[in-house]
Amino acid sequence: MKTFDCKCGNTLHFPNTQCVRCKSMLGFLPDTLQVSPISQVCVDELNRAVYESPNSSRQYHQCDNYSQHQVCNWMVDTEDSDDSDTLCRSCRLNQVIPNLSDEKNTKLWFHLESAKRRLLYTLFKLDLPVVGKDKKPETGLGFKFAEDEIEDEYGNELFIKNYVTTGHSSGLITINLNEADPSSRIEMREKMRERYRTLLGHFRHESGHYYWNCLIEDTPYIDECRELFGDERMSYQQAMKTYYDNGPSKNWQNVWISAYASMHPWEDWAETWAHYMHMVDTLETANQFEFTIAGNKLSNPLDAHPHNNALTTEMHFTKLFDDWCALTFSLNALNRSMGLDDAYPFVISISALNKLRFVHRVVEESALIV
Repeated sequence: MKTFDCKCGNTLHFPNTQCVRCKSMLGFLPDTLQVSPISQVCVDELNRAVYESPNSSRQYHQCDNYSQHQVCNWMVDTEDSDDSDTLCRSCRLNQVIPNLSDEKNTKLWFHLESAKRRLLYTLFKLDLPVVGKDKKPETGLGFKFAEDEIEDEYGNELFIKNYVTTGHSSGLITINLNEADPSSRIEMREKMRERYRTLLGHFRHESGHYYWNCLIEDTPYIDECRELFGDERMSYQQAMKTYYDNGPSKNWQNVWISAYASMHPWEDWAETWAHYMHMVDTLETANQFEFTIAGNKLSNPLDAHPHNNALTTEMHFTKLFDDWCALTFSLNALNRSMGLDDAYPFVISISALNKLRFVHRVVEESALIV
């Protein structure tokens, strides 16, 4: 994730809505994928404020979730939308949002939206298809943010009547609202004996299931994917029962990128996909800040480059992985010096490396058809 520059020279960060130095209003521009100062120039026929930016020739209006709820900072491009579009590219993907009659839910929704927009930024930078359910109702991408239904039937102890499971189904990514609450998420991480559990990690993992449907299922990649990850046609329910009854496969570190990846080929793909998203986004950040390891500057894997050359694709992956190893080795050492958990508590085996290489190739080649 990059930082951005204000017209006054101040550094702007992805979630910002106002420059702390010059007080300029800010918005994320969907056509340039950058946070930029904006200024109102007029009001349109629907009585909506129209904004312009020094970084684009287009005009915009605020996403309703920006102007009304302050959980978003993305703008709506008036050239790429019709008069009925009051939500930005990110918020139009929402199918269910939290119940805002509960005041605490607005803050949790803000955290959910922040993580979702970080995911989408990376997907857009990779030129991956992002097609909402308004275009493809059955298989398009959508998000459902819901909370457990709690009932007090006898006026005594509260209990969960309906539990919301974080997961994916036919393009719909469901996130339990509790995952946006750090204390609840850490409690669940401890119960599940996980070393890493973040809100952004959930979005990246579940998006992997969506892209398996988009890019792997019923495509020429399917046979190679099965050779690497296993046959996804095996019973998912039985695999899940075996995993939760007996724990991860023995010596999972030699084959899978995480313990959870050993449960089923679908989860192996989604975990590998999520780790690839971790890699490219974090390396873009390191490159933006001009990180060097032993005198070598880290590359930005999200920079535009040719997608139609197998040798170039392989060279880019090799550079990406070498930089990732150098960066995470340093980050983990720095965290230990602060008495914190490792920033990246994983060891990538040869098997997991080959799976990451496959994900990289699929992403690169899929950019050709966008």
